[in-house]
Amino acid sequence: MKALIFALTVAAIALLSASSAEAKGCLKGAVVGGVAGHYAGHHGWLGAAAGCLYGRHHANEQERRQEQQTQTQGQANRQGRL
Repeated sequence: MKALIFALTVAAIALLSASSAEAKGCLKGAVVGGVAGHYAGHHGWLGAAAGCLYGRHHANEQERRQEQQTQTQGQANRQGRL
């Protein structure tokens, strides 16, 4: 039980401290998911696959938000608001 709590804590810290997505988030997510999966029942490969998918999803969301923010700032500049 202690190992599971430790793995989840490490996973949470790694996800919260991510500043940029490497390989669109897959590498970092796969490492975190693999470790968590290993400690949660020796399912490291399954955890790595799920972590990779989540990492890619998270990276794509960040990219979309950044594009929307850039578009919003561009529209404000064209209208003379900034």
